[in-house]
Amino acid sequence: MLYSLRERDYNITAFLGGYDKNITYLVGNNRLDKVWSVDASVPLNNLPIKLQDKITDILITHTHGDHVAYLDQYVKKNPKVKIYLFKGSSFEKHCEKTITIMDGDILPLNHIKIKVLHTPGHYPDSCCFLFNDSLFTGDTVFIGRTGRTISIGSNVRTLYKSVYSKLLTLQGDITIFPGHDYGPEPYCSIKKNIKISPLLQAEDEDDFVQRMEEYERSRLS
Repeated sequence: MLYSLRERDYNITAFLGGYDKNITYLVGNNRLDKVWSVDASVPLNNLPIKLQDKITDILITHTHGDHVAYLDQYVKKNPKVKIYLFKGSSFEKHCEKTITIMDGDILPLNHIKIKVLHTPGHYPDSCCFLFNDSLFTGDTVFIGRTGRTISIGSNVRTLYKSVYSKLLTLQGDITIFPGHDYGPEPYCSIKKNIKISPLLQAEDEDDFVQRMEEYERSRLS
């Protein structure tokens, strides 16, 4: 387990593992008799035994292989689970439990209303999930930077629109919970993330593209 937080009347517990410091989140009420998961990127055995068969729903931030790597394990242990992913994703037909979602949808999971934000750029089916003061960003935004745009389906200008028009316009005190533990801390507020990330300080779209190019060059140096 990476950490566990109590936020209002629910708990967020983060588990680290998978392909590359991936994080799977379990969210539930204080009793934790039912939980829902954000991604299935950590092996089921990495989760507490008492929660492994309590997963009622799985929210997929995007369908890159590392984020759905252990989905079959979760489904086998939770045969009634529902899987939510963006409409049009090539992963839709993975199993009969898939429920497609669209931008702006509200998902009432275990008495918590979760808003779907479609945020393509890192990948076409990328989504973020917002409820109360918590935002699960997958690979759209990490702590300290945005996601990358180097794989098939990525687009840096699309990512700019998603990040700057949909995420950075949210309240600054909302907490970001990313899909990987890549930053100086595992989570932080939107306001703080802007302060520590040059990629979140672009003056306009062209400036963001330039900053992304510079960031990629710095990875090679």
